[in-house]
Amino acid sequence: MTDALVIGGDCGGTSTRVVVTTLDGAVVGRGNGGPGNPVARPPEEAAAALVGAVGEALGDLDPRRVAGVVVGVAGYSRLDTPSGAAVYAAAWRTTGVPAPLRTVGDAVVAYAAGGHDTPSGSVLIAGTGAIACEIVDWTVGRRVDGLGWLLGDEGSGFWFGLEAARHTARALHAGTGDDLTSAVHAAVGGVGPGGFVSAFYALARDKMAALAPLLFDAARAGDPAAAAIVADGADRLAGTLLTLGPGDGPVVLAGGLLTGVPELRAAVQARLRAAIGREGELSGDAALAAARLAALTLRA
Repeated sequence: MTDALVIGGDCGGTSTRVVVTTLDGAVVGRGNGGPGNPVARPPEEAAAALVGAVGEALGDLDPRRVAGVVVGVAGYSRLDTPSGAAVYAAAWRTTGVPAPLRTVGDAVVAYAAGGHDTPSGSVLIAGTGAIACEIVDWTVGRRVDGLGWLLGDEGSGFWFGLEAARHTARALHAGTGDDLTSAVHAAVGGVGPGGFVSAFYALARDKMAALAPLLFDAARAGDPAAAAIVADGADRLAGTLLTLGPGDGPVVLAGGLLTGVPELRAAVQARLRAAIGREGELSGDAALAAARLAALTLRA
């Protein structure tokens, strides 16, 4: 097993990332693919994104050296169905990797990426979607939110994008304006209030979520409406974790919004600090954490 390798993966709603490492964690390959959530995308498409990223990460490495695989998947519930499992099993056979594909919820690898080896704790994820999860022995226990962009995902990229659009629609109908309204109207298009609404409803869902950065930019520039929406989102995210009731284990903050938007992260951490005396640890490379879990499994 001295030359054995492990594969770790992180399949999210926006992209798929894969890393190949030695058993002691040295990275020997990385690969990227398209959206990897088999609920938001057809399972065949999500599985193909994973297979492509694995091939890129392996490069010229012999796939037969791979002794363990752990991949975190957003929309993991689809893999619990016979049809979803069959799609991934068939796709995995094309990689030439002899080790079986072990899939876990993306929350597990996000939690593991908090820089610890404690198997139980909690994780708050805010990216394309939003959810808080209890982690018990490296498996997902209780969950709060994660209900999707229509029913929940409060404080997610979709949520912020929709709030920015709602604010813009109301402002255009009222004949008022601010920096946020101008930026969102320019991005979406449409002449007048009615044209904006029609143009927005014609957007693909990922384009709706792509309005979120405009809101954060406006908040940084001092737009009071944008700042109020950021504060509201922070309230909702902190509330999601507090509803879960984090125990004594590590609390990890993960997802593109919490790791990539300092103002939102600071606001969430301030609320957690006031409520539970802890602000949470920031998640790192989830694909690398998945590879570490694969290596831990081999040593067990």
